[in-house]
Amino acid sequence: MTATVPPGRPTGSTELTGLDGSTGPAGSTAAGGRVELAPGAAPADPRFVNEDLLPVPVAQRRWTTYNFAALWVGMAHNIPSWMLASGLVALGMDWKQAVLTIALANVVVLLPMLLTGHAGPKYGIPFPVLARASFGLRGANLPALVRAGVACAWFGIQTWIGGQGVFVLLDKVFGGGWADAARIGGQPWTLWLCFVLFWALELAIIYRGMEALRRFENWAAPFVIVGALVLLTWIAVKAGGLGPLLDQPSKLGWGADFWSVFFPALMGMIAFWATLSLNIPDFTRFGAGQRSQILGQTLGLPTTMTLFALLSVLVTSGSQAVYGAPVWDPVALAAKTDNVFGLLFALVTVLVATLSVNIAANVVSPAYDLANLAPKLINFRTGALITGVVGVLIMPWKLTATPELYIFTWLGLVGGLLGTVAGILIADYWLVRRAVLDLEGLYRADGPYWYRGGWNPAAVLAFAVGGVLAVGGSHSAPGTGPFPEDGLIPLLKPLADYGWAVGLAASLLLYTVLMRRGAAGRSSARSS
Repeated sequence: MTATVPPGRPTGSTELTGLDGSTGPAGSTAAGGRVELAPGAAPADPRFVNEDLLPVPVAQRRWTTYNFAALWVGMAHNIPSWMLASGLVALGMDWKQAVLTIALANVVVLLPMLLTGHAGPKYGIPFPVLARASFGLRGANLPALVRAGVACAWFGIQTWIGGQGVFVLLDKVFGGGWADAARIGGQPWTLWLCFVLFWALELAIIYRGMEALRRFENWAAPFVIVGALVLLTWIAVKAGGLGPLLDQPSKLGWGADFWSVFFPALMGMIAFWATLSLNIPDFTRFGAGQRSQILGQTLGLPTTMTLFALLSVLVTSGSQAVYGAPVWDPVALAAKTDNVFGLLFALVTVLVATLSVNIAANVVSPAYDLANLAPKLINFRTGALITGVVGVLIMPWKLTATPELYIFTWLGLVGGLLGTVAGILIADYWLVRRAVLDLEGLYRADGPYWYRGGWNPAAVLAFAVGGVLAVGGSHSAPGTGPFPEDGLIPLLKPLADYGWAVGLAASLLLYTVLMRRGAAGRSSARSS
């Protein structure tokens, strides 16, 4: 890589050359290799620029290791992640197999998360702007809308689960009877009320912006940890110790029956956070440096998720000893106490835990993605409101109906598509450009990322091929899902259980080959 100062650039500006011949960054390099636009260099094309999409100035990149670790603690400690282990146990695993699967999945997904997160502290850009380097200024809307659609669905799922938690606990606080209220759409109107109020509270917080989110996560993370430990202590005292569930043998053993469940479950667990492996630049763009985001994420994600899965197993073990059957849902378990203070504490914990993950993981990303679609019309706050509406329209109560539908169909399909996008982003940023971007060019139609009419054919082809290989073989057992038993494309059925890995590897390799061949062709044309 060579560093030069081209004619007409400010003295403090640098320009580097990537493997494909592209140059960048067109901006001022600050301490620690962080880059920002030179004074007066901010692009103004309303088709590709608004205040939320521009790079965060270096002076405002101040999230520390603690901020990133707290972000992950806050996101990981929620009802769906608590119940991940229960879903795996329901599929026949014992607690050791379930915790092992979750731990391994989070170690695996951490690597692409750190790789894509690198561009955040360095350039201060969100995910849809980073995607412009590989897909093109217009083509970036393709992965952005895929990611936004997934996030909207997740927002709906988490809001529904949070609303259910509030409904159950308030029903207990007020002496019961809520479940007998008049029904609308098959559910008590009181449940719908809790759902709507919870939904409105989430949007009110995110409407205040990213700085409000950072402050919220800072205190939410330790609060939720304390709440989980209080639940463990309470059930351990009532049980006189923890044990019965830990002694339950696996229904699958460690043979062929286990591995046939393990691999699709592993891909499903990876898919649980695969969304964040794409849009993590939305958060790392506020990072004080690479060390902060690397240490914060490494300390926050795999350790937190593994310990939380283990905690859920221990608490459920105690519930079996006390009530004669395992109670995997922490809300249902907390509702069994008759102590009003305990119920209110559980209610606040459920609120904080669900708000923490849903706002950070499922509102921030689509808000930026939708802003990227129409910067002149949609800003961050408008995108957040659209996310809230779409999250309701997808009817999230249907997606969580069964473990098979939730883990294999929903998470498996999502993981395959998102793995394909991640492969292209990683290949472009690390293998093709070696972490060198023309920052100003990411916002200009006459820049290096315009390709053909704003679309990069190599990225679109890699996405199509990787996506077909990843999800083309999607299949469902009779009566458990929407896909044919033999797979959408029977020939690809053996790949379906490895969708995330297949999509990532296929798109990464194909995109790299196509871009290097294109660069070689341009070099030959220039030399002739």
